[in-house]
Amino acid sequence: MDVLGAIGRTASSGMQAQSERLQIIAENMANAESTGSTSGADPYRRRLVTFGALVDESTGATLVEVHDVTDDPAPFRLRLDPSHPAADEKGYVKMPNVDPLIELANMREAARSYEANLNMLETGRQMRSQIIDMLG
Repeated sequence: MDVLGAIGRTASSGMQAQSERLQIIAENMANAESTGSTSGADPYRRRLVTFGALVDESTGATLVEVHDVTDDPAPFRLRLDPSHPAADEKGYVKMPNVDPLIELANMREAARSYEANLNMLETGRQMRSQIIDMLG
C-alpha cells in the first residue's frame, strides 16, 4: 500500500467534498430572500449536505464523499408584507428557511476544512519529495 498516495487521495476527496458543500452553501445564500411566485407558494427551501466515508480499494485510503443533499425540514420564516404578490390572506409572505449567519459560519468552516485538506496534500507531496531526495 502506498501510504503517501493514500494521503493524497484522502486529502483530494476531502477537498472535493468541501467544494460541493461550498456550492450548496452559495446556492442557499443566493436564495435567502427568494419567495414563492404566487400566494401560498413555498419559497426556496434550504439544502443540507451530509458526508459519508468509503474506502478506496486500490490504495486502502479512507475517502470522504457527499453522501446526500437534502432539504432542511425547518419551517419557513414569515414576513408581514401585504403588498407582496406572494402574500397570503393575512398579508404574510413565506420566506426561505435560510439564515445567512448560519450559512456564513458554514462557509467559513467548509473553507477551513478545504484549506486543511490542501495542507495535508502539500505535506504529502513534500514527504514524497524528501524520500526521493534521500534515495537519490
